[in-house]
Amino acid sequence: MAALTPRATAALAVLVALTFTTPAYADTSDDPSEPPGSVTTSPPPEVDANSPGLKLADGATLAPAKVLDIKSVVEDLGGEERREDTNENVTFALQAEVLFGKDSAKLNPEARSRIQAIADEIKSQNAVKVRVFGFTDNLGSYAHGLTLSKKRAEAVHDLLAGDLGGDITFEVRGYSEDYPIADNSSEEGRRKNRRVEVSFPRTGGTTDESGTASE
Repeated sequence: MAALTPRATAALAVLVALTFTTPAYADTSDDPSEPPGSVTTSPPPEVDANSPGLKLADGATLAPAKVLDIKSVVEDLGGEERREDTNENVTFALQAEVLFGKDSAKLNPEARSRIQAIADEIKSQNAVKVRVFGFTDNLGSYAHGLTLSKKRAEAVHDLLAGDLGGDITFEVRGYSEDYPIADNSSEEGRRKNRRVEVSFPRTGGTTDESGTASE
């Protein structure tokens, strides 16, 4: 590609700046790895590489356009609840300790209000497909974690399904210790990794920026 003149470089800088109108915020140092099936990508916008308004040097062309997903993360001070918003998805995560007893898949009495708040957001987004994924830390066997994480995801699904009715398609999985969001070498990190995540595609409904986080 031919070298760009200073004037063309400035024009491209303006074009790139227009792509980032919504800043991400909050700490992203421990953003979760995304399980399979939880990420979608918007097609890039069409850009006319020959537009005279771009004022490219003679013979120069634009590289293919790319859309970067803007992510915002809100987490409460204790890290018990986390909410992540991107252009495509809304993800709520709850630490296991706020939902279940130790090594248990039975929801505690306090879990209902937390899960009800997530159900209300799903309704406000008019979502029709919801993913409920369970995760554990790396203590114990992988097989035990796989069973426990799946049972916990199913328990959250059952409560959500009762609140949302029959018009929602659910995907329910347990991932054991896969896809950690924190370092398993400390109890603080393991607590964050023991979580249930509820995610659904954004549809343009109203959203509440209050946090809800990992299990």
